[in-house]
Amino acid sequence: MKNRREFLIQSIMGAAALSLSPLALRGAPAIIRNYNRPNSLINGVQIGCITYSFRSLPDQSAEATLKYVKECGISAIELMGDPAESFAGIPQSNFDRRRMFQLGRKMRGGEELTADEQKEMAEIRAQADAYSKEVAEWRAKVDMKPFETIRKMYNDAGVSIYAFKPSAFGMSNTDAEIAYGMRAAKALGASHVTLEHPSNDAHTLKLGKMGEQYGMSVAYHGHEQQTFDFWDTALEQSPRNALNLDMGHYIAAGHTDLIQLIEKQHSHILSMHTKDRQTPANGKGNVVWGTGDTPIGDVLKLIQRNKYNFPATIELEYQVPEGSDPIKEVQKCLEFCQKSLA
Repeated sequence: MKNRREFLIQSIMGAAALSLSPLALRGAPAIIRNYNRPNSLINGVQIGCITYSFRSLPDQSAEATLKYVKECGISAIELMGDPAESFAGIPQSNFDRRRMFQLGRKMRGGEELTADEQKEMAEIRAQADAYSKEVAEWRAKVDMKPFETIRKMYNDAGVSIYAFKPSAFGMSNTDAEIAYGMRAAKALGASHVTLEHPSNDAHTLKLGKMGEQYGMSVAYHGHEQQTFDFWDTALEQSPRNALNLDMGHYIAAGHTDLIQLIEKQHSHILSMHTKDRQTPANGKGNVVWGTGDTPIGDVLKLIQRNKYNFPATIELEYQVPEGSDPIKEVQKCLEFCQKSLA
């Protein structure tokens, strides 16, 4: 025999298929309005996901990204720039990013480029510089309505956007681009933007002051350069400067005071990238959750116990196993969180 909840859902959804309009659905019981909507708020802890986790999937549109997020069961995200900006009509790049990366990696590895490769690299760099100028001009003039549309589309599907990460906040970006990034984040409903810490005090001061001007917080992410006092200067510069802590990279840097760092800075942490990495002694690898040295479960319980209000952002960085895909792996990460917070 079906229980009352199943009967209620099937009965009303059956009627909706015949006659219920979206407007009428707003007045339906909450159980119906929330039917088939993701919910990754687990016992008081918001589990989110950065959409970078889906980078290997072929379709990077805003619509496809929303589909991936929903399939994972995630209800709050840090949105990368590409899905939103492509939706808003950003000019398409006309240079070979992959080839530029290949040649750059060769140079960083100490290899010398051939004469033909040097010429090729110079041409690609010139194209990239021209494209950057084109993008800067577009960002300075683009309307915010497409970003508001994305916000509504995601919110209607049960997904909120708490952070936005376009490539608009670097030292080479114009002030107009920085302002654009903050305005777009606000249109998306985000409380903060995220970027890699520039390791430049003048730039964090500038971003903090622009954050004050545009009402947007700026959370700095770090890799293995993170230390216990890594963010102190930025925090002193502006109340809008904050942390986008990465717990996995912090452990891979060899630190043993992650819990103490979170306890000290919890009021300044706006979101936290969550992944499992090994210590230097064990190879620093990005590994399947629960097999590395990062105390993910302990950190989640700390957030729960102390009622910290920042999201733990799933960032899929380990190698996707053969036969699997990013969606399945993010689902596994979410299941790990559910078990940790049970």
